[in-house]
Amino acid sequence: MQAPEEIAKAIQAGDRRALSRAITLVESTRADHRAQARALLRAVEMPGKPALRIGLSGTPGVGKSTFIEAFGLMLIARELRVAVLAVDPSSARSGGSILGDKTRMDLLSRAPEAYIRPSPSRSTLGGVARRTREAILLCEAAGFDVVLVETVGVGQSETMVADMTDAFLLLLAPAGGDELQGVKRGIMEIADMILVNKADGDLKSTAVRTTADYAGALRLLRKRPHDPEGYPRAKPVSATEGHGLEEAWVDLTTLLNWRQAQGIFDQRRAEQATYWFRQEIEEGLRSRFRAAPGVAQQLARLEAQVKTGDITPEDAAEQALEAFMHAKSGLA
Repeated sequence: MQAPEEIAKAIQAGDRRALSRAITLVESTRADHRAQARALLRAVEMPGKPALRIGLSGTPGVGKSTFIEAFGLMLIARELRVAVLAVDPSSARSGGSILGDKTRMDLLSRAPEAYIRPSPSRSTLGGVARRTREAILLCEAAGFDVVLVETVGVGQSETMVADMTDAFLLLLAPAGGDELQGVKRGIMEIADMILVNKADGDLKSTAVRTTADYAGALRLLRKRPHDPEGYPRAKPVSATEGHGLEEAWVDLTTLLNWRQAQGIFDQRRAEQATYWFRQEIEEGLRSRFRAAPGVAQQLARLEAQVKTGDITPEDAAEQALEAFMHAKSGLA
């Protein structure tokens, strides 16, 4: 394998294969690969102007891939380079995923100014893959102007993407009140913009009414101090006809420019870096806990006792932690 410094230079020179290999490396769970990934991230140089990181989620069947392709092509027409990190759901049994986003975005995938990378979510909650944030950093180092992060789908835990992006778009379909009731409050509270897709043909008038419903719901949910007047907002769009995409981009950049002028943009990124620092500590502790000598056997025994009711989960956890501390003191 190439040295991290060589891979970093290739990425910054625009080598797409080097970028793909780098993302594969950071997604690996092998201990030696994790060490190489950390060295790679230290070696890459971030551009002077950061890429805009945009998260996007939506209900099943809303047309996320169609929207991303149309939106990405619109950005390319504005002479911007676009990277798409599409997270596919993984099977709970096999861990496999379909990874079909390139086939669903045929035109965008063939554009030289675009890069599409599907990743399996595996067991990670929050709608993103375990190492999506590191993949974002690599795309940013490769000189992409916009990085779109498509999450698995709408759910209660679909909020982690907000902790790694500058703005979050929620894509919804035209529907009645039942659809509004079905959208989780948590994801509504973090959305910077709601885009009601499929606002065309027979659904156009329905989409306009639905947009008004969501706009009212957003006003009731909250007004954040880092929102200018009129945000968050809801807008109707049509990915198939291209209507509303330019307006959505203008509204989005207006929001982000306002946050940059207020110093909120950099503050948010600093807070996100602190959040992921803490997440890495927690994940590291879990990994070291499982790998400690003798702990795996203790866990198997304690889990069996918890199942039979011979020990409470609280006492079992305390014993497991004591076994871990004993193993660590023995290694010391």
